[in-house]
Amino acid sequence: MITLKSPKEVGLLRESNRIVAEILTSLREHIRPGVTTEELDRLAEELARKKGAIPAFKGYNGYPASLCVSVNEQIVHGIPGPRRLKEGDIVSLDMGVRYNGYYGDAAITVPVGAVSNKAKKLLDVTKGALEKAIEAAVPGNRLSDISYSIQSYVEGEGFSVVREFVGHGIGKKLHEDPQIPNYGPPHRGPFLKVGMVLALEPMVNAGTWEARLLSDGWTAVTADGSLSAHFEDTIAITDEGPLILSRL
Repeated sequence: MITLKSPKEVGLLRESNRIVAEILTSLREHIRPGVTTEELDRLAEELARKKGAIPAFKGYNGYPASLCVSVNEQIVHGIPGPRRLKEGDIVSLDMGVRYNGYYGDAAITVPVGAVSNKAKKLLDVTKGALEKAIEAAVPGNRLSDISYSIQSYVEGEGFSVVREFVGHGIGKKLHEDPQIPNYGPPHRGPFLKVGMVLALEPMVNAGTWEARLLSDGWTAVTADGSLSAHFEDTIAITDEGPLILSRL
């Protein structure tokens, strides 16, 4: 069941998502060769708790960390550890918090130093796909119009859209209805209504769309070893258009 949020609830969701945006902004400044992914995780948790927020991912279905850190061919849910970032890597940072009973969720992918032109284009296209998704999130459109906007843009740029993972509703729970695939035909599914709050998160691969799961049970990687990028924003649907809650 899709729950519509009141203006007061949207305000509370703005607070939790602003904290996520502040954390991701701080983490971005720490991305450089030699930093370990577990150092980024520790910083993310420290920043969340300083702001009075609870890391949303830690312990969620057994996930062991506060931050998902996915490097290069890792698509999503990379577990932080001793791995050191190196020049030319790209690293996805996915962060969630709970604050005043409401969840925030967002992700960015960041270059580590100088990266290849293909990596640059992948980041640009994935970020562009998120913008297309946000533009489609208006009252009167249908849910799959968001999905179609992502897939058509990404494939038009020569990349592929991950199928196994989806965007989602968000509110008092981290994952609420509806699920939002990043691919599919237009004009399908429920109509978008004022009060819906959605976490939109295209994941884009440089090669095939197919993925596989590593033995840790969490980390998803591209089946062909190609690079992957992930951007996510939480937005509210309003009469004035989409309101991005997870940006400063």
